[in-house]
Amino acid sequence: MTKDVSESPHALVAFGANLPFQNQQPLETIKAAIEHFSFEKITVLACSAFYRTPCFPSGAGPDYINGCIKLEMKMESTAASILETLHRIEANFGRQRDQRWGGRSLDLDLLALGDQILPDLECYLCWQDLTLQQQKITAPSELILPHPRLHERSFVLVPLADIAPDWRHPVRKRSVVQMLGDLLPAEVGAVLAGKLID
Repeated sequence: MTKDVSESPHALVAFGANLPFQNQQPLETIKAAIEHFSFEKITVLACSAFYRTPCFPSGAGPDYINGCIKLEMKMESTAASILETLHRIEANFGRQRDQRWGGRSLDLDLLALGDQILPDLECYLCWQDLTLQQQKITAPSELILPHPRLHERSFVLVPLADIAPDWRHPVRKRSVVQMLGDLLPAEVGAVLAGKLID
């Protein structure tokens, strides 16, 4: 089967928040941010359930509200333009980029854009293989896709399975459901236990 070249890839985006913004609690901020995509002329095709999860790394702050969305992108959209839009929305909701892994009023992470690997496979593999200690002190100066940590984070994979269970990681060659199955059941169960009934 040939791929329809006219079909624009979907963007998969993780969201999270654990600090209030103005008079809004994190869940309210996230809902408002999702609605804000319409002002950017971007269609939200699907939104996962919302999950309350412990701050990562453990003890770094209040619990997060996490989830994922699938976005319909315009044909002319690039990974860089999508990232710029995400940063603009974050800024509208008080995001401060002054501490790695610090608390935040809104966090929007571009997880994947179709099957793109950016900037290239060699660079992706370097970032994927960083130790936890290296991750704490090192941040890439350019966009890495897919997100190099998504396959090991239950708070990303659980909500991602809500909206894109069959999306296949272009490097690891495993679907979201398969990657979720690679994690410890206790890790997955902890996220599922925090599912919010809204």
